[in-house]
Amino acid sequence: MDIIKATHRFEQWMGEYTTLVRRDLSLKHQRMAESPFFFFRATFYRWIELWPKICPHLCQAPRLLAVGDLHIENFGTWRDTEGRLVWGVNDFDEAAPLPYTIDLVRLATSAILAIEAGHLVLKTKDALDALLDGYRESILEGGRPFVLEEENTWLRRMATNRLRDPVHFWQKLGSLPRCDGRIPPTAKRALECLLPEPGQAYEVFHRVAGLGSLGQARLVAIAELRGGRIAREAKALRPSALYWATQKKAPARLFCETIINSAIRCPDPYVRLCGNWIVRRLSPHCCRIELNVLPRDRDECRLLNAMGRETANIHLGSRKARKQMRRHLDRMKPNLLSAAVKDMAAAVRKDWRAWKAAQV
Repeated sequence: MDIIKATHRFEQWMGEYTTLVRRDLSLKHQRMAESPFFFFRATFYRWIELWPKICPHLCQAPRLLAVGDLHIENFGTWRDTEGRLVWGVNDFDEAAPLPYTIDLVRLATSAILAIEAGHLVLKTKDALDALLDGYRESILEGGRPFVLEEENTWLRRMATNRLRDPVHFWQKLGSLPRCDGRIPPTAKRALECLLPEPGQAYEVFHRVAGLGSLGQARLVAIAELRGGRIAREAKALRPSALYWATQKKAPARLFCETIINSAIRCPDPYVRLCGNWIVRRLSPHCCRIELNVLPRDRDECRLLNAMGRETANIHLGSRKARKQMRRHLDRMKPNLLSAAVKDMAAAVRKDWRAWKAAQV
């Protein structure tokens, strides 16, 4: 099945689980044609379809609760229950039981495509080494959350730079189009369950963000609270694309909340699963971090090493799989992951060329 047919069939499958936002889907299709990096970020469904065919040996690796759609722009910051700034994986929409290797290969592939697009200036080998070294080190050490307080000051400076200024953040949210139509009752309940006061007055806006979830409803409630604005986002969820690719029946339970609660991290108290909506607080430093807002004088090797470590933090949450995973990681040939990254990146580029040609 080629990328055009795969996309059409996947979107049909999506529509069985959630109401599609056609305007956002059209935008997604346009952005997919812009570069292999954007195409990659938007097409986890294609990745999970090709993965067993291109990397059959890695598919035999121990299974655990994996992120699935992991990439270098799936990291962000939030405040924990102590008010501390924390950094880590930001999106678990595609979380599912998968071989642990899929997260490593996908994260590394995203770094390679980002280098090719000019978003990173590292050499390919340096990027892969930094990611894998960070992952191995964290697995051996038992994992540790990234609290950006007295430690990890380098990462705090990177995450709180001037491009994430509150004035800019609220200007951007303030420019969102207002939802004039009927808001789904389930979305309304989801948003209100996370507002600080009963009966809080708010307005609802339509937000376009990310690439993988474009086409699924994303609503933002903005309210005034004691001298300032607050925001809560509700995003419609569906089962992982794994169940489309394998043609298996999707479980009734989504895995995003389970993986968040089991990982070695300081959880965001303002993330909650309400039915088929994931709700979270949005604020200048409680959101995903894109590469283009990071300072130019950044230590990219150190950042990728941290991403590898945070991936291990997630995987270590699957306690029953730890021994098997460590044993497999120790025995794995050094060049197996790099060869898989090369092959998957080539498949992404091939699909992107076909997609771009079809959009003309």
